[in-house]
Amino acid sequence: MRKKLILLPLSVFTLMLFILCLILFGRIQSLNERLDMLSSQLETLERTAQEQQKQLEELLSFRETKEEDGEGQTQEPEDVEISGNAVSRQEEAAHKVYLTFDDGPSKHTEEILEILDRYDVKATFFVVGKEGDASEEILKKIVEEGHTLGMHSYSHEYSEIYRSKEDFAEDFQKIREYVYEAAGIESTVYRFPGGSSNKVSDVPMEELADYLESQGVRFFDWNVSAGDGGSRELTVDMVVENCTKEIDQRKTSVILMHDSVNKSTTLEALPVIIENILALEDTVILPITEETEPVQHIKTKNNE
Repeated sequence: MRKKLILLPLSVFTLMLFILCLILFGRIQSLNERLDMLSSQLETLERTAQEQQKQLEELLSFRETKEEDGEGQTQEPEDVEISGNAVSRQEEAAHKVYLTFDDGPSKHTEEILEILDRYDVKATFFVVGKEGDASEEILKKIVEEGHTLGMHSYSHEYSEIYRSKEDFAEDFQKIREYVYEAAGIESTVYRFPGGSSNKVSDVPMEELADYLESQGVRFFDWNVSAGDGGSRELTVDMVVENCTKEIDQRKTSVILMHDSVNKSTTLEALPVIIENILALEDTVILPITEETEPVQHIKTKNNE
């Protein structure tokens, strides 16, 4: 009986040892399989590296051959300004186009800026007075992104600003200060609400033009209109047609569009307008600057 009791622990120990051996053997087999797999992957990587090295050597050899033959080299012409919207010297372009937006900033201004940035073109924004941090930040962004920030009166109320020269001057000083405080610049371009040829002013528009000149400011009208200034919303196709017809027949095209909440089709049409203009031969899109020859509806002593 005592002998059987001694043999029992030995049998259990032997069984446990056997099980451990089986587990260890299984682990060894698994490690061997993983080593085989890694070895196979390493061989594949080595072959791939060799093939890529060979391709690189062939490309380098091909480039050296081309350089020896004088091919594959590109040089930019001297004195040529290259940008997203021009490959010719802008000052010598046959057709200059100025995209201008009145009545902003609005909820669409941010999207307009994104579209302009996408095509790498600059525009001009004639803004009105709209208080609030959001509007002022938009004005600052317009300037930071290289566009021209112009004035379009503070109130845009015809009956107020055109009541007298004094009322006009008061409104003008207000929009000028607003632009300076918001964007940190002294704007030097202005667009009369309704244009310089409007028929609602109680003051001769020539007098208001002279006043602007005394303030070091020029006014700009337009010779192309999107037709989006009324209450009726135009279709996208109509806006595109209005903005792009006969541009190739004009040396200078100042396009009037509106940046306001109810002008969604103008926003939708803008990419097509830009693409159509850029597709024209020897045509550039520019922002209004001090060098820009103004388009003006009325005769003043400066444009007679």
